[in-house]
Amino acid sequence: MPLTSRPAFRRSVATFVPAVTALAALSLSPAAQAAAPEYVALGDSMASGPLIPNITGNVGCGRSTHNYAHYLASTLNVAGLNDVTCSGASTKHMTQSQDTSVAGVPTGTVPPQFDALTAGTKLVTLTIGGNDAGLVGVAQDCTTSSPSGTPCKDQYTQGGVDTVAQRIDAFEPKLSAVLDGIRAKSPQARVVVTGYGLYIRQNGCWPAVPVTAGDANWLQGSVNRMNGVIARQASGHGMTYIDLVTPSAGHDACQSPSAKWLEGYVPTSLAAPLHPNQRGEENYARIISSTLRS
Repeated sequence: MPLTSRPAFRRSVATFVPAVTALAALSLSPAAQAAAPEYVALGDSMASGPLIPNITGNVGCGRSTHNYAHYLASTLNVAGLNDVTCSGASTKHMTQSQDTSVAGVPTGTVPPQFDALTAGTKLVTLTIGGNDAGLVGVAQDCTTSSPSGTPCKDQYTQGGVDTVAQRIDAFEPKLSAVLDGIRAKSPQARVVVTGYGLYIRQNGCWPAVPVTAGDANWLQGSVNRMNGVIARQASGHGMTYIDLVTPSAGHDACQSPSAKWLEGYVPTSLAAPLHPNQRGEENYARIISSTLRS
C-alpha cells in the first residue's frame, strides 16, 4: 500500500521556502522594459520554476528569473517579456483570477493570464494541463516502501476505470478553448505549446525515487497521454508543439544531481519536488529556441 507521504513531501518543500524570500526584477534592458512586450509566457509551475532563484512578482506564483521564459527571451533577444506563469494555474486561470499562497499562507490574487495578451504580441509560450489532471497530487500518492506491485495504479484504476486518464481526456476541450482564446487575443503571434518532460525512466529507480517499477511506468504513461492531447490540439490549431520527453532522456529524476533536469520527491537542488530545476528550465529554453530558429 502507498505510504502516507504527503507530509514528508510538504516538509521537503518547506525546507526550501525560506530561500524564496528575495524578489528580483526582470533582467531586461531599460529599452526592452519600456517597449510593449512582444513575448508573453503563460502557464503553470512547470513553466514558472518555483523555488529556483530568484523569484519575481507574486511570491505564490513561484515565478523564477531563471525559468525557461526568461532564458528564451534572452536567447531570442525579444523586445520585452511579460511572464505571467504561476504555480497552481490550470486552464481556468487563463480567463479567471487566481488566488495564490505559500505553505498555506495567502500571498494575494493574480489577474487572468490572458490579460497579458495583446494584438501586438508576437510570441506566446504555454505550458498547461498538469493541474487540470492533478498529476503532481497523483504522484504524491505513489511512494511506497515496497518495490513490488502497482499500488498507485491500482488505487486510480479501481473497477477498470483509469480516473487519471479520464481527467486528461476531459482536459482536451479545455485546452482547445484556451488555444482559441490565445489566437483571438493575439492573432499575429507565433504560439508555442510545450508538453511535459520525462519525470522517471522506464521501470523507475526504487528506492532512490520510491515508486515501484509498474507505477513508474503508469505515471510516466499518464504524462505521455497528457502530451499526446497537447500535441494533437497544438497541431489542430496550427501552433507549434514542443516535445520535452525525447530530449529529456538521461535527465529524469533518477539521474545524478549534475545530470537531472527534473527533481524527485526530495530535491537535490533549489527547485520544487517533482518539477524542473534550473538546468531543466535552461534546456527547455534551448529546445524551444532551436525549434523556433529552425
